[in-house]
Amino acid sequence: MQGNRGTIGQKHWYEHVPKSVQTSQGGKVTNHMWNQQIQTDRTISNNKPDIIIRDNEKGTCLLIDVANSGDRNVIKKEAEKILKYKDLTIEIKRMWNVKTKVIPVITGATGTISKSFTKYVSNIPVKQEVKELQKTAILSTAHILRKVLM
Repeated sequence: MQGNRGTIGQKHWYEHVPKSVQTSQGGKVTNHMWNQQIQTDRTISNNKPDIIIRDNEKGTCLLIDVANSGDRNVIKKEAEKILKYKDLTIEIKRMWNVKTKVIPVITGATGTISKSFTKYVSNIPVKQEVKELQKTAILSTAHILRKVLM
């Protein structure tokens, strides 16, 4: 393991490919689902958030959706994400009997974040450094620009 960035056999953190579903030991704590569609009793068009963290012990479920937008649209994009998963939140509460929360993780192309960003990210059980998320956004933008301008 290379500090908190990489995993065994990988040079960079972004090379890590998560399993679709992970359950903690004994299955009592948390299910982490990535890139999974949630089956519901009624048809809901937006039923595939980026990350789902279900804590069976606490009776909570976090729907995390990540995006990188233009700097001017960060606040608008956060609101879109929350509204996008409103129906799914209601359905999960009803089906799984858990408190459900949508967490938008939105950064601007140059690392711009909203005033609410830190509050949203603090709800995620795995602690993230805001400056690291901003750095990732800026480096991704630079990478895209390099490709386009070459």
